[in-house]
Amino acid sequence: MNKILTSLALICTLIISLPALATDAIYTSFFNNQAAGGYDVVAYFTEDAAVEGSNNFKSEYLGAEFQFASLAHKTTFDADPAHYAPQYGGHCAYAVSQGYVASGDPEQWTIVDDKLYLNYNKNVLTTWRTDTAGFIKLADQNWPGLLAE
Repeated sequence: MNKILTSLALICTLIISLPALATDAIYTSFFNNQAAGGYDVVAYFTEDAAVEGSNNFKSEYLGAEFQFASLAHKTTFDADPAHYAPQYGGHCAYAVSQGYVASGDPEQWTIVDDKLYLNYNKNVLTTWRTDTAGFIKLADQNWPGLLAE
């Protein structure tokens, strides 16, 4: 019984601390340190597609692990990681525009003005596309405050 209560207390502590974890500079899963869900962020630009990265080609940027489908993509990223990393650290761009953070889904993405944006799900991506420029303006204003929390 004590082990069960201890485990429940640990789980509750972790759940309570999740919002604090959400404002890391780069969004990563609670279970691993992979940015963009392990997807190759360079592929969005070069292949116009969401492509899963490989454990064979990895780079670290801002404390997160980025994975790539090829050595060429890793090399491209390493030359300019700030260009290829998703905006708002890979958090949902629409959520940031609304003043909060949520996870970004690497399969729900857009590139606007040569910048990568991820969104929470397909429905949110649809909303995001109704006023992308306006949402980007709001998100750019909100992000520094959210990052500081």
